[in-house]
Amino acid sequence: MAVPEVAVGHLGALHPVEQAVTAALAFGPFLLLGAVILVRRRAESRATPAAPRPGERRSGADPRGGADQRAR
Repeated sequence: MAVPEVAVGHLGALHPVEQAVTAALAFGPFLLLGAVILVRRRAESRATPAAPRPGERRSGADPRGGADQRAR
């Protein structure tokens, strides 16, 4: 059974719902991956304290380099 060349070349325009589903399937995984990466980076940045800048001391630290004054 031979397939007509017209069917092979063009099957017709997609319905708007089909276009939306196709776009969601094409771009959805990448958008989801980007959202997961963004959420994880924010969670990790909140969990780890920021490193002090050069020449900057952390609040509450002993300027002589000893233990925290409040810990005594």
